[in-house]
Amino acid sequence: MSMNSSNFPFVWMSLTQEPGHDHEKDFAELEANLQRGEPFVLLTDTAPAEDHEHSPEEKKRTALWMKKHKAELRKLVVAMILVEPNSAKRLGFKAFAVVFAKFWGYPLLLAAAREQAMEMARELLLKNGKSSY
Repeated sequence: MSMNSSNFPFVWMSLTQEPGHDHEKDFAELEANLQRGEPFVLLTDTAPAEDHEHSPEEKKRTALWMKKHKAELRKLVVAMILVEPNSAKRLGFKAFAVVFAKFWGYPLLLAAAREQAMEMARELLLKNGKSSY
């Protein structure tokens, strides 16, 4: 996972995993966005790999990080929007979205294209008190 926060409050993420990937850097980037204290939307056009398994250490580290930042995540991350052009795959992600929201504390929304995702993100931020997107 890597993040591009250059268009904050629109934070694009890549969920592809390279061998030897530094997860601490990912958490540090997410923390930096939380420290801004402003609502933001996570966007991605890379679905997690179906065969990707997290190691027990990764699961533990993620759970501990989540526990520490749960309130901030719920308050500041408006949603994650996954761009998936394939309608069958979007349908498949709907069940996963329920589990995702319970774990992360914010919804996983689906869009067919990047343009749709950006429009959704703008609308969500407007509803959340941001006025000029």
